[in-house]
Amino acid sequence: MSALSARPNPSEFLPPNFLHSESLPAPPRIPRVLAIAGSDPSGGAGIQADLKSIAANGGYGMAAITALTAQNTQGVRAVHVPPAAFLTAQLDAISDDIGIDAVKIGMLGDAAVIDAVRGWLEKMRPAVVVLDPVMVATSGDRLLQESAEAALQALLPLADLITPNLAELAILLKEPVAADWSEALAQGKRLAALTGTTVLVKGGHLQGGGHAHGAGADGHAAGNGAADGCPDALVNTGGLLGQETVVVSGERIATRNSHGTGCSLSSAMATVQARVGDWEAALREVKPWLLGALREASALDVGSGNGPVHHFHHLQHLQGRHGPAVGEFAAALRAGAAGDLEAIYALDFVRGLADGTLPEHEFAYYLAQDAIYLNGYSRVLARAAAIAPSEAEQLFWARSAQTCLEVESELHRSWLSTRPTASTLGPVTKSYVDHLLAASVSGSYGVLVAAALPCFWLYAEVGSTLHREFLAGGAPGEHPYAGWLRTYADEDFAAATRQAIAYTDTAAGRASESEREAMALAFRQSSRYEVDFFDAPRLYA
Repeated sequence: MSALSARPNPSEFLPPNFLHSESLPAPPRIPRVLAIAGSDPSGGAGIQADLKSIAANGGYGMAAITALTAQNTQGVRAVHVPPAAFLTAQLDAISDDIGIDAVKIGMLGDAAVIDAVRGWLEKMRPAVVVLDPVMVATSGDRLLQESAEAALQALLPLADLITPNLAELAILLKEPVAADWSEALAQGKRLAALTGTTVLVKGGHLQGGGHAHGAGADGHAAGNGAADGCPDALVNTGGLLGQETVVVSGERIATRNSHGTGCSLSSAMATVQARVGDWEAALREVKPWLLGALREASALDVGSGNGPVHHFHHLQHLQGRHGPAVGEFAAALRAGAAGDLEAIYALDFVRGLADGTLPEHEFAYYLAQDAIYLNGYSRVLARAAAIAPSEAEQLFWARSAQTCLEVESELHRSWLSTRPTASTLGPVTKSYVDHLLAASVSGSYGVLVAAALPCFWLYAEVGSTLHREFLAGGAPGEHPYAGWLRTYADEDFAAATRQAIAYTDTAAGRASESEREAMALAFRQSSRYEVDFFDAPRLYA
């Protein structure tokens, strides 16, 4: 019986004991994040927002209180600043006992408090420091004494990321407030040059409204939403990821419930940066989360003024819903791909590849297109490594990108160098790579790995089947495509496939229902492209 009629068991490429939690990759270490800021008893801003934000983004939050406020969603009634020596005692007590992976700094209040924080930072040198320089509310009210501005300027170079609103950006530069986005970016670059650090320029306060930062302990006042976009940008003078400016676009949410947005953004950036080690990847992960927190804020029904954002909107079990069980999502993907696998096995190209009768010009076309495809695919895998939520996943996708170029491209070059074939980009290859690149800029790690998975999974299953057919032929030396068949039946590739499946399934467990739907769609689209890719030589060779 032909091996093509003896399909591999669907569980062949699932990790052993995949339906048991012990088969999952080891969980990433939880970042320990210290927030140094004021307290908001209403829970929407300041330390309270910081701790919620840190937890929502996978960190363990700690807090050193710089100020106590009496406030609610309608405004601040009173502020009490404890002695700076007591703040120093808090900071020393934490750092004497607990490792700190990241620090977020918010409301500081006066020069003595700023000096205390600066002295502690110079002594401890934390790996990640995010400074939200709370100075002025959107309303124009000053929240930091002018006498303390010089002390704050001296603190800025100790930060890795500064997150001012537009009014604060102008004060730090002693310039008028930016009137448009281009001037805001220019001011961000000037502050980056002045301080030698990266600046997050936020578009929420530009004319047209938008999600403005909530009034409270970290001093950002709320505003109304508008229909236009809301970009943010990372700017520096050293070339972040080879660029001086990285702009991340975003939707503008029409809501008055934006209390604590600035606090939440800065503490989330500190937490995710401690996890992924990449500011752009951190912003691309944090921004969609914050967008959802604004969009779902009304569900909280807190206060009669500017309500807080919904930090835990993405945790479905809080609303009585649960994500899929371990292995359930991957099993559903595999079931959904069954028709595509049957279509691949029925192709003349695959049948000819199995028995060695495939015309060489078709195989040469296939390899030429695969070489082009792998170049784009390696970039997609590198992007997955950049935004992966754990070190293990980062290493896996980075190594896969490297293998993609080194091992596979070498096999193709060895064939293509001795066989004339067109090396121009084919229509199927272009469509497939464009689909993957679109997934890579979606901002969703889950969607990206789901789109990339069929090139592992379907190839592994087809390759295993073809290799069995090759062995059953009984004449390995006479088979013209033996090298290719051995490559895709390699156990290392099968193991990598099992790991890719596990990571995709884990990502689905962390995702919202809508994101899982997007993941499933991306996987189905890539599976269809796999069929078309195998069939392309018949049409275009």
